[in-house]
Amino acid sequence: MRRSGLAVVLAVTLFAPVAAKEQEAAKVWRLGFLSPYSADYDATWRAAFRNGLRDLGYVENKNIVIEERHFGGRHNAVPALVEELVRLKVDVFVVHPGLPSQIDAVRKASRPIPIVFVANPDPVGLGVVTSLARPGGQVTGVADQHGDLVGKRLELLKEVVPAISRIAVLYNSTDVSLRGLKDTQAAATVLGLTVVPVEIRTGPGPADIDRAFTTIRRERAEALNVLFGAAGVHPRHVADLAVKSRLLTIGTGRIFTESGYLMSYGANFPDLYRRAATYIDKILKGAKPGDLPVEQPTTFELVINLKTAKALGLTIPQSILVRADEVIQ
Repeated sequence: MRRSGLAVVLAVTLFAPVAAKEQEAAKVWRLGFLSPYSADYDATWRAAFRNGLRDLGYVENKNIVIEERHFGGRHNAVPALVEELVRLKVDVFVVHPGLPSQIDAVRKASRPIPIVFVANPDPVGLGVVTSLARPGGQVTGVADQHGDLVGKRLELLKEVVPAISRIAVLYNSTDVSLRGLKDTQAAATVLGLTVVPVEIRTGPGPADIDRAFTTIRRERAEALNVLFGAAGVHPRHVADLAVKSRLLTIGTGRIFTESGYLMSYGANFPDLYRRAATYIDKILKGAKPGDLPVEQPTTFELVINLKTAKALGLTIPQSILVRADEVIQ
């Protein structure tokens, strides 16, 4: 009996760690993914995010499940979508771009849930984190330095056509867009440009964009800068109207140039999403979001659309072409 009892004790002692590891391996994590776009619009970025998770050992529907919710610019829908994801018992929220309204909706949840934002333009200025080095609380993520690049985008427009003097800025009532308008006005003053602010409702449709272009043409703008969310998920419609209105256009990322904008300059969004996957991995392994420094992009890409340049009757200076990361023929 003593030997039998000893054998049982030894068996429990030896196999308990193995059982614990097997239980840990069987854990299926659940992510809540909240996007302001349509599923088609951000498909490339989400694919990069999934690839990043896969590289870290996460296999969808095996040890991780991604619950996606797209609100298509309807910011008033965010609280209900957050509640829905909370009921699904998500372990981490992934939000783009991590507006204060999005973050607050998650913070009000019945339990504290870690939040990883992607492409936030100014996490500290918007009050999302305490500092980049020590975010604090339940939030961290990847910034995109959107505001810091406004002046560079205006410089590029002036370099293509030095004579331009009036630039229309399409914006809406979101915190990011309003901040972007302020940054654009400051940068324009330095460059001797006059800003023509054109407000458009949050989550606009094609008809709203058509009305905005009526104002842009009436104000005799020569170029157009579209701020976060102001064009909704209709970059191609904006690009087509801009060509018809003989307007130079510049966007924040290659998705705009691929849709027909003349140029884009900004962070590589697929890369931002891949980087966000590393935050998920660290948090699921026990790291506290508030202890993980906010990451900022170190490289930016310039993309030129020569088809659009041709349609506008423009010749892109060689000084710009040689700096371009990609030229769409």
